[in-house]
Amino acid sequence: MARASVADQFIEVLVQAGVSRIYGVVGDSLNPIVDAIRRTSGIEWVHVRNEEAGAFAAAAEAQLTGRLAVCAGSCGPGNTHLVQGLYDAHRTGAPVLALASHIPAGQIGTGFFQETHPERLFVDCSGYCETISTPEQVPRVPRIAMQRALAGGGVSVLVMPGDLAHRDATEATGTSTFITERAVAVPPETQVRALADALNRARTVTLFCGAGVVDAHAEVMELAGRVHAPVGHSLRGKEWVQYDNPYDVGMSGLLGYGACYRATQDADLLVLLGTDFPYDGFLPLDHTVQVDHDASRLGRRTPLEVGVHGDVGETLRAVLPLVEQKTDRRFLDDMLREHCRSLETVVDAYTKDVGDRTPIHPEYVADVLDDLAAEDAVFTVDTGMCNVWAARYITPNGRRRVIGSFLHGTMANALPHAVGAQLAYPERQVVSMSGDGGLAMLLGELLTVRLHDLPVKIVLFNNSSLGMVKLEMLVDGLPDYQTDHAGVDYAAIAQGAGIPATRVTEPGQVRTALADALARPGPALVDVVTDPNAMSMPPHITAQQMKGFALAASKVVLGGGVGKMVELARSNLRNIPRP
Repeated sequence: MARASVADQFIEVLVQAGVSRIYGVVGDSLNPIVDAIRRTSGIEWVHVRNEEAGAFAAAAEAQLTGRLAVCAGSCGPGNTHLVQGLYDAHRTGAPVLALASHIPAGQIGTGFFQETHPERLFVDCSGYCETISTPEQVPRVPRIAMQRALAGGGVSVLVMPGDLAHRDATEATGTSTFITERAVAVPPETQVRALADALNRARTVTLFCGAGVVDAHAEVMELAGRVHAPVGHSLRGKEWVQYDNPYDVGMSGLLGYGACYRATQDADLLVLLGTDFPYDGFLPLDHTVQVDHDASRLGRRTPLEVGVHGDVGETLRAVLPLVEQKTDRRFLDDMLREHCRSLETVVDAYTKDVGDRTPIHPEYVADVLDDLAAEDAVFTVDTGMCNVWAARYITPNGRRRVIGSFLHGTMANALPHAVGAQLAYPERQVVSMSGDGGLAMLLGELLTVRLHDLPVKIVLFNNSSLGMVKLEMLVDGLPDYQTDHAGVDYAAIAQGAGIPATRVTEPGQVRTALADALARPGPALVDVVTDPNAMSMPPHITAQQMKGFALAASKVVLGGGVGKMVELARSNLRNIPRP
């Protein structure tokens, strides 16, 4: 009986960790790894067209499931392609292991064919990056790398020469136990008391929530009711806090809408819950407290009156018994009225007669998609204007997920994210909200979807323009240049790849095309030709506002959240108690 190789042992440890697939492109230095997968049950190789897409797919799988996901790249150009997807995974806190295969060990340092320095390259986009240079390091080092990814919530990278993977294993594999459930940070009593004192002392309070409020929706609502606080959110916090929220005042940031910005500025006390919101220009310079499970984030965006190191749910459960019931809800009611007003004043600009206008308004497409998509759909969203349409038109309900490259902000993430999401949840509806710029960048992943017959639904917002870049140029006082390009029939390309596709040029076709695609088994693409001039701002804006748009005017002017958000605002307004 042949002895197990290092590659065999490596794959066995992955299976022990519950890994069921590796995303990558086969080739040279990875061959022993791929062959070990071929001979091992319970794990498969998922062939993608670009290693970057494989890293994005792993990032989505890990982000959605919380389990370890794995990608791989062969020596030189193969593993360098992984970088963007690994940055995305690491900044999102997704537990991903990347195998960066290397040139033959004896050739390292000689300027050999395809020689790079992966042990240097991946340090900035990982929490653990080490080289396996002898068989004696396996399985110990892979186990360390996997546990670091699971414990730290980020990327681990293993660099391994391809010839080493061929060698006989020298150490017993044994069994692996990986800790996947992390301890919950319980706040110190002194910090809980300081938070309670700040809440009781403040006349008016606003809560601003990020992704850290996951599993704490009920506690956030209870606190908001106790102190009559408007509740705003970041883009990543939207899916966890906006649904069933009678205190909602919208979103802050460059994609924001509603009364959130004013509520955060005008309150006596702003409470940041589970958010590392990076746009400090939207935060006040005083009267702020912050709760976060990662103490290193406390106070790095804005000076704090109180910082609390703790899980949001644990912190709120501890502080609520100490918080006094406020009786004056005038600030909350004013913010709810302002929120509803700000949405209604621009709603016509985005929705009036859009069902009859050409070019098709992308807002209309997003709104119809929101109506038709499943209640537990997973939306993957391209960076750029698709972020805007998802932020303003996809309605959260506690079951839907919306993921994107929200922290790294790289193009072309939506379709490869959808690949990982669909493989993680084969029975769940996965919708890629793709821009034509993003889709074109990793166009080959249409072939990945077809190869694996993934039922991903690709809704393409095809405006023949880099819309967000155009907007950035305009608000910076520059004429847009090189942002527009000739139209492309992506439906024809998809059909050539074997994916059923429809090209939509008339608004009357939108609902039927989307409904048909969503109902169809297997993959489908809807190529919607949209208005290249539709941007995330109202049609009337002053020159001064335009000039300072990025950090000033957008705080007020980007009040264009519509769709179901307007209905929610009107509903919350009706719930204001009458004197």
